[in-house]
Amino acid sequence: MNSHRLGRSRRMAALVFLIFIAISLLTNILGPIIPDVIQGFSLTLSAAALLPFSFFIAYGVMSIPAGLLVERYSEKPVILGAFALSLAGSLLVACWPGYSSALVSVFLIGVAMAVLQVAINPLLRVAGGEEHFAFNCALAQLLFGGASFVSPQVYSYLVAALDPRAPKAGALALLASVTPARWPWISLYWLFAVLSVTMLILVVLFRFPAVERTEEEAIGSWRLHRQLFGNRTVLLYFVSVFAYVGCEQGTANWISEFLTKYHGVDPHTQGAMEVAWFWGLLTIGCGLGLGLLKLLDSRKVLIGASLGAMAALTAALFGNTATALLAFPAVGLFASVMWPVVMSLALNSLSHSHGASAGILCTAIIGGAVVPLCIGQIGDRFGLRTGLLVLYLTFGWILGVGFWARPLVQNETINLRRSEV
Repeated sequence: MNSHRLGRSRRMAALVFLIFIAISLLTNILGPIIPDVIQGFSLTLSAAALLPFSFFIAYGVMSIPAGLLVERYSEKPVILGAFALSLAGSLLVACWPGYSSALVSVFLIGVAMAVLQVAINPLLRVAGGEEHFAFNCALAQLLFGGASFVSPQVYSYLVAALDPRAPKAGALALLASVTPARWPWISLYWLFAVLSVTMLILVVLFRFPAVERTEEEAIGSWRLHRQLFGNRTVLLYFVSVFAYVGCEQGTANWISEFLTKYHGVDPHTQGAMEVAWFWGLLTIGCGLGLGLLKLLDSRKVLIGASLGAMAALTAALFGNTATALLAFPAVGLFASVMWPVVMSLALNSLSHSHGASAGILCTAIIGGAVVPLCIGQIGDRFGLRTGLLVLYLTFGWILGVGFWARPLVQNETINLRRSEV
């Protein structure tokens, strides 16, 4: 009996990891396809920036309501509803490609991803075991980053494979028959539809464990959320999360377009690969950051990472082609430790209501909507290079966190000094 329960728990944890991979594949494809969207629909930079805006604004709209839905209806029906929304959003742009349908599509997918993010974290704690939660969170983050690295490469493969001159057979021939020849990137949305259906079937087949939350993990009421929004510490870290996600998405979404515009890089191959390496180094950096956080105070790590990111950004924006190709992924490497450090500093600076506070902080993911849009609007008027200077403000804020943060609990470090005998 115990063995059966353990095995079921492991399978449940595996399903959660698959959901993390699905979220990553669906979330991080916007950066590579933006040059194609701009060209295909004849868009300005501002109009193109509304796509990530529509996606990430969904996090601001749905993070807290998603938590309330999970508390009322439990995880399984909420996750099923999220993948149904993802399927609807994918089919919308796959069947009726156009700028308006793309905006609605990415919003629906964004709502779905926000709901999934809220639902699966407590589920992972129960399915994988509370004593393994920290390890499983780190593993989930690595899988998320790995899928982010793969996603742009899938895009490059499909665009090349669906070229009218390329031979096709089997699934590729079927995909080519339902994809507009002039917009081969639309094939990604058929792939996302298949992925959503697959996840729906898997979720239906799995038996979900009951999730019990402690008082600190509880989502809380609307009244509690209003009280926390008046807390200075919560507000400061809300801005900090907003700034970090703005840094991440503001860089990733414009890498390919910047390299195409200023260095003549092919967005289907080298441009997509640069976005892939941005996410790949961000993932690798997570592992390196774990080691640094065992040796140094997290605030010092954050200061060093912020300075490194701004130096890499400067090289990417003002260097030659070879320098830019190296520097843009380097921004991801330095940014990798920012999310875990900012979130841990935020929650370790509060003495209560961690669950409700985490929900508020998740709404700040709308920074991924606002910052790329600001870059696009400034870029339309003064040039994309000038628009990307906005990132100095967001990285600068993160740098400031390392100086003003006063956590109640500091990260534990290894004392390398040997005690004298």
